[in-house]
Amino acid sequence: MRPEIRTGGLRLVLLRHGQTEANVRRALDTVPPGSPLNELGLTQAASIAEVLADWPVRAVYASLATRAQQTAAPVAAAHGLEVTVVEGVHEVFVGELEGRADRAARTAFDDVYDAWWAGDLECRLPGGESAHDVRGRFLPAVERIVKQHDGPDHGAVVLVSHGAAIRLAAAALLGDTAQTQYIPNTGRVVLGLDPATPTGWTLELWDSGPELPGDVTAGGSPED
Repeated sequence: MRPEIRTGGLRLVLLRHGQTEANVRRALDTVPPGSPLNELGLTQAASIAEVLADWPVRAVYASLATRAQQTAAPVAAAHGLEVTVVEGVHEVFVGELEGRADRAARTAFDDVYDAWWAGDLECRLPGGESAHDVRGRFLPAVERIVKQHDGPDHGAVVLVSHGAAIRLAAAALLGDTAQTQYIPNTGRVVLGLDPATPTGWTLELWDSGPELPGDVTAGGSPED
């Protein structure tokens, strides 16, 4: 069930991009511009635009990745808006694991993410980023977006990003180390700006579903 549409209070909609062929292959694709949406991904982008069409969307942002911008485009068009590309919200850089689709690579990613979830945010992917690195670039981008749109008529701001990056950012905004819940393609994590809470945010919605084996950056488990 979707949350009630509201017009008061800023709502941040963290939206995962649609499906790509790299997703289908279970390949770790983290360096922008990356893979474009496939046919299903384009359909998913159109569908989520319809879901958000009656929300009071004030702005639409996307990461540097092609797939994020393609997902954002129909959402923005439904509200007569342009997509603003923002740095800092791209996927967790996996370093030496980039482009790999084998079980060992996906297990290596899971092992590092498990360390983050356990509180070791300094743990680093081989040749890649730590959780602190991701938060260090993602959260300032969110702060800039919020500062620009926080006002009397808040509405909703959509930010199209990536599975693992969204999980880490959402956890930070909610006062946790990392989130392990799966985020499907075009799944939403909806946060409400709430000064009454310790972190200033509350979780309103987390779209989920059956985990897709091998879709590790969205929270799935490696497959054989």
